[in-house]
Amino acid sequence: MQTEILMTDNEDIQGQSGEEIRMPDIKYKPGNNKLDSFNWLRDIPSVTDENEIVEVRFKNTRKGLFRNVNSLRLEVGDIVAVEASPGHDIGRVSMIGNLVREQLKRLKLNPSPDDLKKIYRKAKAVDVQKWEEARKLENTTMLRSRKIAEELKLNMKIGDVEYQGDKTKAIFYYIADERVDFRQLIKVLADEFKIRIEMRQIGARQEAGRIGGIGSCGRELCCSTHITNFISVTTTHAKYQELSLNPQKLAGQCSKLKCCLNFELDCYVDAQRSFPPKEIPLQALDCTAYFQKLEVHKGIYWYSTDQQNSANLIALPVERVKEIQAINRKGKKVDKLKVAEESWEAEPVSHDLLKNNSLTRFDQTEEKKNRPRHHHGKRKNRKFNDKKNK
Repeated sequence: MQTEILMTDNEDIQGQSGEEIRMPDIKYKPGNNKLDSFNWLRDIPSVTDENEIVEVRFKNTRKGLFRNVNSLRLEVGDIVAVEASPGHDIGRVSMIGNLVREQLKRLKLNPSPDDLKKIYRKAKAVDVQKWEEARKLENTTMLRSRKIAEELKLNMKIGDVEYQGDKTKAIFYYIADERVDFRQLIKVLADEFKIRIEMRQIGARQEAGRIGGIGSCGRELCCSTHITNFISVTTTHAKYQELSLNPQKLAGQCSKLKCCLNFELDCYVDAQRSFPPKEIPLQALDCTAYFQKLEVHKGIYWYSTDQQNSANLIALPVERVKEIQAINRKGKKVDKLKVAEESWEAEPVSHDLLKNNSLTRFDQTEEKKNRPRHHHGKRKNRKFNDKKNK
């Protein structure tokens, strides 16, 4: 999935020979980009220095904060030329105003003016032309660099290439399980493409965020839309939520455990704080019951009389399990696991409003269909007779 709206072809930018290069009409659609931010402060009155610090978006998930030293009138979506090392880079303004200050507070950042790079100007047509030419080289450069790394027998995967806006430098994003000595690779790439080379290692989750895609839930990947800090996920998270430990279902497109296993973990942990232990079997006069599974939010424990088999399951509420365990601690056994007058397992009442209504309730009956429509016929005949008399 591409992060930004594609530029128009170079023919629109270059024009005919002898003509002045003009800026193409490029539209920017907020919400269609990776790690996009919704401006919930847009209705608040602005102040004079609201654009002192501006967030600029580059390819995929790369963003940066820059100083608007020239006090330019910037809007979200404007293409700007910013300071880089060396040369300059081209990006789009993705956040301005009070929202940037809130972002700095959330990230607990207090950058000094010297720490931030500058915004030089709004991009000219020549800048956009060179930027578009650089973007078209990225895919072929990535494929060629993969072959070079394979020829050098380096245990690494180059997942993405991003050219700088002035076409003087490129960032090569790679994944490696162990330390890689890529000094020879940098020399070969510099000779091959005649640019400055920067190697940047990323993880599997970051690569999935840069590439993008659709998850098993049918939505765009969370690492492409809003996740910036990747918290470690273990199988313990799945156990707390009583999920089946199936690697194919728990793994995402990065082949790691899904980040969304963290989303509801706290809710499940809090719900189980007052739950009794699961590993203790329940002793009754007629049988011994062993724990099989748990429905956390319903507060129901499922037990079976066979420890190895989940047949003949018995459902018990949390309070009943606590009561039986308290009796068993005293060295006694309960008469029955289930109490007959328990009302918790009654079937829920359906709230389907159309349950008692027929699907054919709006169909016409035979009597209505056969009934002649006198009034309408008279009106039509009158109109016809009037036209005939004329």
